[in-house]
Amino acid sequence: MLALAAVLSIFVYGIIAAMLGTIMPTFALSAEQKGTVALAQALGLVVSSIAAGPLIDLRGKKTALVLGLSLTTVSLLLLTQVDTFGAVGGLFFLLGVGGGMIVTAGNALANDIDAARRAPVLNIINLFFGLGGMLTPLIAANLLNDDRVSILYFAAGLAAITLLVEILTRMPKPSGTVTFKASEAKLVLARPTLYLLALMLFFYVACEVGMWNWLKQYLITQSIDAKTAGNILSLGFALALLIGRIVVSPILLRVSSINVTLFSAVCMAIATFAMLRTTSATGAWIAVFCAGLAMAPVFPTTLALVGDAFPNMTASAMGIVITCGWIGLAVSSPIIGYVAGADNSHLGTALLIIPAFAAAMIVVNLLVRPALKKA
Repeated sequence: MLALAAVLSIFVYGIIAAMLGTIMPTFALSAEQKGTVALAQALGLVVSSIAAGPLIDLRGKKTALVLGLSLTTVSLLLLTQVDTFGAVGGLFFLLGVGGGMIVTAGNALANDIDAARRAPVLNIINLFFGLGGMLTPLIAANLLNDDRVSILYFAAGLAAITLLVEILTRMPKPSGTVTFKASEAKLVLARPTLYLLALMLFFYVACEVGMWNWLKQYLITQSIDAKTAGNILSLGFALALLIGRIVVSPILLRVSSINVTLFSAVCMAIATFAMLRTTSATGAWIAVFCAGLAMAPVFPTTLALVGDAFPNMTASAMGIVITCGWIGLAVSSPIIGYVAGADNSHLGTALLIIPAFAAAMIVVNLLVRPALKKA
């Protein structure tokens, strides 16, 4: 039941992650306004990630999951009733708060399943993130005709079902105290490993969520129709994330996590740059699929590195690192929106931030190795 609860929570977060990019073209907003909406969602993720660690310590993972899923369900339902910039931005902020709570508590729950095989388990659980991300644009493009209201009701229904499962699942009791105490803060905050792993996730999340939020819009600017663009996002990027996490789990039993993330960063930089240099739908699908395969292991494997480096106060350390990941999204979203221009004419130039950040991940990966060996 713990595995099922973790799987469903990560699955729902995959649906949330793909939501903005899937329905963004249906809003009559400028690129800068869409960038601001993405920023609002990122800020919600930051707020909830900061709060999630102490909440999990005090009230348990169930409380965090129930709260996150409740906010998510309500936000999705309310989004069916609005289309103005301010209302959409506010509701995506709440959706970010709910999503951040879900992903932090869900990964913390997955972390409890098998400590001896943390990296493979986290990758297996997180492949359902790819499944959720694949279903949203796939169903939207092929079954719901990109009807925003139908898409939102579909997602809200799945979130509500998951909420019920989380309520019925017995989970480990909370410690009742915040493990990240001021007197013990130096055990985490004084170690460079934390900052380097946080920086790695800062760059990575900006890359991955940048794909979720902007890829469909970018493909449409390249004269690819909306249905094909949605299918490239789902059957290209999201499917590759799912397949990649299936493939990498046994590899992580033989290859170190840090080497897997280095190889991923190199392939990310190459594939995303190629994606921005092709104009055909077939070429875009190939490049996007390769990018998804490269990105697949990075998020869960980085969290596994955090768990290995910080066996005590793991939830708080994960909360800090995940929060830095959302800050990466908060920084990149307005930059992309501003550079893209009101009519998205420079969106391809703006998205060069993705291969640039992937290259920065390579540098951080090389820097963190000595700290991890010492840990």
